[in-house]
Amino acid sequence: MPLLRLLQMKTRLDPRHIKRRSVVKELFAQSFTHQPNLSPLTRKILKRVPTIDKKIQRVASSWPIDKINKIDLAILRLAIYEFETATPPKVAIDEAVELAKEFGGDNSGSFVNGVLGSILKDLSQKKGAKKNGRA
Repeated sequence: MPLLRLLQMKTRLDPRHIKRRSVVKELFAQSFTHQPNLSPLTRKILKRVPTIDKKIQRVASSWPIDKINKIDLAILRLAIYEFETATPPKVAIDEAVELAKEFGGDNSGSFVNGVLGSILKDLSQKKGAKKNGRA
């Protein structure tokens, strides 16, 4: 593999990845009991949970929110929040899948990828409709 490609690959030591891991852990812990010392990013995500969960429910209707694995849900919430920020969606999805493989069960990576792919497709269609004056 060329050296430049190796340098471009993210690692577990990448500060952005470390930050995402920390936020996922906080969101996961918060799903069980109130956490008093949350990071500012986690607090922002928690304020958006009702809106984020509606997006998840729209594309994963056979999985009620309370039945989704709590770590998968934490990862989805972070990634969907990142969709709404300057993070490129494909980066958010890639990071989410990596986190799901690290923290989740055997099917977590596939589940997270599928949900986020569907949400991204839904968002793209809505943007296209607005651009064409149909929304």
